[in-house]
Amino acid sequence: MEQRPGCPQCILRDRRSFVREATGAALAALAAIGLPRSAARVLDGPRYPVPATDGVQIDRDNQVILVRWQSAVYAFNLSCPHQNTALRWDGADERFQCPKHHSKYQPDGTFIEGRATRNMDRFTVKRDGDMIAVDVDAMHKSDEDRAAWASAVVRL
Repeated sequence: MEQRPGCPQCILRDRRSFVREATGAALAALAAIGLPRSAARVLDGPRYPVPATDGVQIDRDNQVILVRWQSAVYAFNLSCPHQNTALRWDGADERFQCPKHHSKYQPDGTFIEGRATRNMDRFTVKRDGDMIAVDVDAMHKSDEDRAAWASAVVRL
């Protein structure tokens, strides 16, 4: 650390320290005005442009399925909840299907039929301007936390 010329009280720090302190100050300010910390949280996972039309995008690198369906955006785990086989989109029937045991799911991840015992697993999603941020560390299973699963959606 070094002192800034002409300002003996100011300390010039590295960029990482500045960003950490500025983020902390911003979160403190948001908390002071009553915004819950969880609402101010910035997601570190993958980000995608808000889809312009209904459809499905599969990101194999991040194991994410991004879906826009009937004015809502969802992010799902790519794996079937039955035995972790990569799910496939069947555009003709507008549903997901597991190629291994043929479980089927609606575009919002709701289980239709097959060997699976629950809906597709959803990730927490937030809208950030014209982007959708996905928290791949916050996966919600409908049979364990129905409320969190139901709220893992961005309404458009």
